[in-house]
Amino acid sequence: MTLQADLQAQADDFVALRRDLHAHPELCFQEHRTADLVAERLQSWGIPVHRGLGRTGVVGILKRGASHRALGLRADMDALPITEHNRFAHASRSAGKMHACGHDGHTTMLLAAARHLALHGQFDGTVYLVFQPAEEGGGGAREMIADGLFEQFPMEAIFGLHNWPGIPAGHFAVCKGPIMASSNEFRIVVRGKGAHAALPQLGIDPVPVACQMVQAFQTIITRNKKPLDAAVISVTMIHTGEANNVVPDVCEIQGTVRTFSVGVLDLIERRMAEITQHTAAAFGATAEFHFHRNYPPTINHDREVTFLRDVMHEVAGPKHTLEMEPAMTAEDFSFFLEKKPGAYFMIGNGGGEHRDAPSDAQRQLGPCTLHNPHYDFNDALIPQGAALWVRLAERWLAPR
Repeated sequence: MTLQADLQAQADDFVALRRDLHAHPELCFQEHRTADLVAERLQSWGIPVHRGLGRTGVVGILKRGASHRALGLRADMDALPITEHNRFAHASRSAGKMHACGHDGHTTMLLAAARHLALHGQFDGTVYLVFQPAEEGGGGAREMIADGLFEQFPMEAIFGLHNWPGIPAGHFAVCKGPIMASSNEFRIVVRGKGAHAALPQLGIDPVPVACQMVQAFQTIITRNKKPLDAAVISVTMIHTGEANNVVPDVCEIQGTVRTFSVGVLDLIERRMAEITQHTAAAFGATAEFHFHRNYPPTINHDREVTFLRDVMHEVAGPKHTLEMEPAMTAEDFSFFLEKKPGAYFMIGNGGGEHRDAPSDAQRQLGPCTLHNPHYDFNDALIPQGAALWVRLAERWLAPR
């Protein structure tokens, strides 16, 4: 049986599996049901399983031939703390939890590939099937590494895939170098001296201090870093005050910083700290500056991207293989790429036309974008994504 014929023949079973995962979302490090299901499916196809890396992670070990070469393929499993607004039959059954980023689809595509590789795979070496927990803020990749992923399962390279709304279904996209940004957050507490709002000279108002800081932060982007180095500083929260006739004691600022390089991130953190302290001092106030680095930038390796593009051409054709524009979103696959060569790439999810909905709800569907309560993974991608994984493994581990 050919690759496409086999994957298409199993498509209905894997669509049912994906929708079951969608209906039972689990948040980071809580993916117990999902991990059980993944492990059971892998074992049913004769694939040995290792569990517990990164708490709820699952690694399938699929070996053929005598070669010691090995490759890692990764899918994320966790959902988001979002209340789903879809009304279709497979909508979330867990209040406040939703697969709003397509990790249910990513898990299913890798499982479909695992089945085909177990039954029909033509390769010499080992494919490590890495089902990762806690991508959504928990740093599950970092935790799997800390638990010994690369020591227990030595691999030459690792690849990761994500669906991307807006890219037409049936297309793949990748780029060399940075494909996603670092994710960082800051919190600033400006402390002044409270007073009656009609007698401001008796106090130190932290609000104009905070406003000066917010404006000054943008000069880091426009005047401190090189214009060609992409970066974003977004102040997303300012909290202060309890009454309209009171100058508050404290004003708190929070937000996010995104960059494609650690060097630019170092510059931004240093300048934000300097601006915070000196601006506060200029007004007679004080300030506390807190900066936390979450995920580093996701930087693809050139050799692996070149190899991957060839596989995309084989599976989808050159016209359906696109150059991905780097995004300021973040991804903890970056931790894997800091340790191993590899590449992170996209499969188009389309524009949302695939979503099932009762006729009376169709008109109320919101955008099918990531982290949106109206999102749903496009099940038509399952055979194609699985085919990409299969061909990637077979070509990387082709007998020599």
